[in-house]
Amino acid sequence: MHQDGQLSAGSLVLGWLRMLFGLSLGAVTGLVGLVAAALGTRVVVLTEYELGRIARFDRVVHTNPLSRSGCRRYLAVRWLVGAVGAGVICMLMFWYAVAISMVTAWLFDGTWGMIKDGEHVTAVLLAAVAVPGALVIFVTTAGVPGVAALDRWLATRMLGTSQQTLLRQRVAELTSTRAEVIEAIDDERRRIERDLHDGVQQRLVALGMLIGRARRAKDDEQLGQLLRQAHDTAAETIDELREVATRVYPAVLDDSGLDAALEVLAERSSVRVEIDNLLKSPPGTALETVIYFVVSEAVNNAAKHADPSVVEVCVWPGEGDITIMVWDDGMGGADETGTGLSGLARRVKAVDGDFEVTSPLGGPTTIYARLPCG
Repeated sequence: MHQDGQLSAGSLVLGWLRMLFGLSLGAVTGLVGLVAAALGTRVVVLTEYELGRIARFDRVVHTNPLSRSGCRRYLAVRWLVGAVGAGVICMLMFWYAVAISMVTAWLFDGTWGMIKDGEHVTAVLLAAVAVPGALVIFVTTAGVPGVAALDRWLATRMLGTSQQTLLRQRVAELTSTRAEVIEAIDDERRRIERDLHDGVQQRLVALGMLIGRARRAKDDEQLGQLLRQAHDTAAETIDELREVATRVYPAVLDDSGLDAALEVLAERSSVRVEIDNLLKSPPGTALETVIYFVVSEAVNNAAKHADPSVVEVCVWPGEGDITIMVWDDGMGGADETGTGLSGLARRVKAVDGDFEVTSPLGGPTTIYARLPCG
């Protein structure tokens, strides 16, 4: 707990110092911005600098596309915040100088120039001014993040999008994503039903017919032949049922992890697949599942439609995200609105990820998916 408290206090002090330095720059650029707004020159460049300064020393401001008129209005008002910041910094320097000089005079039994006739600073005098002096210094110190918040509020108000608007946009995005997830689940359910109906069910019907013919066989040779056909059909049915179950959820993912699941996927593919998994540690069951199905669907889609000679898969970690790249040297021209790729996009968006497809005619095709880890 003590160590965590030290880290929190250190982060607080560093954050305050960043804001102080940012306000110092803002006090200077406020005057420059006022002149630029009056002359109507380089207002967009100066506004971009102000937004970069706020982002660097405080936090990012979400803005709409900048316009010349909007930037000019912003700079015409922003100098007032710069002036307030300059005033807070001057007061801060003054009161800290008073406090330090007074304490120094008391410690070294020296005179203090702000007292008439150069009288000495006594403990009684120091105690008398300690409480009001501490309050003044606290209020002035708190003024630094206050002006920083005012600076950020003004930029958001005049150029950007408010938190309420961002929240409404986020709710709309989540509502849309939820609908897409439900649609993707329905598509997956229908695909499984088709696989069971057109594949497994048909093989089971054929198996039943073979067994029925075997029961009516008139000689041992015909019986043996029908039983061999039934045995082969049963083996094919088991394999196909296993494939359907793997497409629903691969058991090897739970048993042996993502590396093994991707290797099994590569071995079962009808084309050559090269896997390069650079993840140093497991990203968690939910992300492993998404990674596996993105790779699986991308590889199957390439094998089915692009006729490639090789499919390359690379998974690597980034700062707060995981990137999946699936590349093939097939004929290209992949349709992002098709069932396979659109389902992939919905699956990635369900975890707030980004999905991108580059597939010119003639190839190659590259699929990128970025999944947030936090």
